Amino acid sequence: MYAETLLDIAMVHADKLIMSAKNGDDKAFNKLVSLWYKRIFNYANKYFNNYDLATEVTQRTFIAMYKSIGQLDDTDKFKPWLYRIVTNFCHEEERKLNRNRVVSFTVSSKHDGETSQIANTKATAHEFDPERSYQQKEMTVLIMQCLSELVNEQRTIVIMKEYEGLKFWEIAEILNLSENTVKTRLYAGLNQLRLIFTERNITKETVYYEL
Repeated sequence: MYAETLLDIAMVHADKLIMSAKNGDDKAFNKLVSLWYKRIFNYANKYFNNYDLATEVTQRTFIAMYKSIGQLDDTDKFKPWLYRIVTNFCHEEERKLNRNRVVSFTVSSKHDGETSQIANTKATAHEFDPERSYQQKEMTVLIMQCLSELVNEQRTIVIMKEYEGLKFWEIAEILNLSENTVKTRLYAGLNQLRLIFTERNITKETVYYEL
């Protein structure tokens, strides 16, 4: 479901930027933010299906990154380290929402252009058809609503693996779990997602989504 892009390649080879940022180079830090902002925002937005919450969590993530990047010992672990930060903030915000019993999964139409599309949506001759584009946007919102119905421990792992392309060992490190536990929760989450899709009459043909 996850395809490597030029941005992914740039992030993989960002060791020099990370080292410079660790040493207090603000320009290097800003470049890192540019590389990672969209991906971290998309992760948070899939988690909450709420633009404002995703924006807040993303901002808090990079503030925390700025304050603590000097403490990162291994630059090879930057990716799981950053995802651990944003995941912790996601869980924290969800706890607040649950305490207040105010859970909103509304996506404002004015932010549709900034909402991540499903990772493996296939480009076709209909890609620029206005009606098809509108239907795909509606389906994207629906998929994100389906994700929100998963329990926390499953939703986090499904998003990380199926949408963010993280490896099992990276997810295990981020969540402080064994790889076997990660796999068990992933498969349980995917099975539950299939059931939710079935209840909503969502098929691969209508969503271009393969589990």
